[in-house]
Amino acid sequence: MQNEPRNILHFDLDTFFVSVERKRNPKLMGKPVIIGGQERGVVASCSYEARAFGVHSAMPIRQAKFLCPQGIYISGDYDAYAGESKAVTEVIHTNVPLYEKASIDEFYVDLTGMDKFFGSYKYSKELKQKITKETGLPISLALASNKLLSKVATNEVKPNGQIMIDFGEERNYLAPLKVQKLPGVGGQTQTVLNKLGIYTIKVLAEIPEEMLIAKFGKPGSSLAKRSKGIDESLIIPYHESKSISTQESFLSDTINTEFMMSQLSNMTERIAFELRRQDKLTGCVSVRLRYADMNSESKQSTIRYTNQDHELIVAVKQLFKKLYTRRQRVGQLAVKFTDLIQGTLQIDLFAHTQEQIKLYQAIDSIKKQFGSTMVLQAKGLRTE
Repeated sequence: MQNEPRNILHFDLDTFFVSVERKRNPKLMGKPVIIGGQERGVVASCSYEARAFGVHSAMPIRQAKFLCPQGIYISGDYDAYAGESKAVTEVIHTNVPLYEKASIDEFYVDLTGMDKFFGSYKYSKELKQKITKETGLPISLALASNKLLSKVATNEVKPNGQIMIDFGEERNYLAPLKVQKLPGVGGQTQTVLNKLGIYTIKVLAEIPEEMLIAKFGKPGSSLAKRSKGIDESLIIPYHESKSISTQESFLSDTINTEFMMSQLSNMTERIAFELRRQDKLTGCVSVRLRYADMNSESKQSTIRYTNQDHELIVAVKQLFKKLYTRRQRVGQLAVKFTDLIQGTLQIDLFAHTQEQIKLYQAIDSIKKQFGSTMVLQAKGLRTE
């Protein structure tokens, strides 16, 4: 266990997208609500009433409609969710010394050392009440000695619950829970553990670390520590990124629009991947070109929040077409994303099919292992 106790608070906005929709339309209270995209898309979020029918996040919309035909299906409002998340962030920002915004609806707060001034758990509950009062959104919380325990405990007390895990009780708290409750234990790992007769975290914690390493490789060591409630990961201080950009200078000035379009596609893919890697979305795209005479021109466009290549490439190319209206040689291109907000693929579930989501996940996995230029769209590979 850590040398000295930490007080790590985890906040989770319960069924966030659904809660925002219910805030806007109180008639949705108590009804099965499913937030998702097109017919071939997937469920982004659903109410507990919908979950009673077997509906869950990332399920294909068609399957959800089969299980819950009486459900109320809403396509989702990206700007509204981002705005509500920002409102919650502002409350937390003004009331705590150090916090991490893990996603659009999830926060970690470090309250270590506050006990000498006032009780951390009492303060946590008061902060929860303040958030709900100022935003009207339900929230669950857990206070524990590390991020792992606080996240697991929050999930266990949903909806709208609160709990504190005393220092030294980490292993006892985890013991009766199913192995799949442990962060990092996905479906495949769960299957392997279950085949070995390991169904609870208590049993998993009794397995020697060497055996887990032999079975799972390096991740086995982390699995052994987490099963005992050990987690030394730190709070990553949150700050809003202002922009992300890239530029490309050509060896020789060009008027070849097809070449410049391919370069724009390549550049956009690179920084779109960086957005996804940082769990961010952009709401504004700009393109700048510098002519051979060193004069520059730029245009920007507001778009719906996204981090997906195919949407951003379209927006960038549309800007370029509006910008490049004279046949003058270009020596440099630049692409910039601004109006960045915290958000992951989850918020993009509204607009994309299950096939697209799986494709992006596979591509990003390759890029994270071998580099961001390992996989590029063919239209971004054209040379002069």
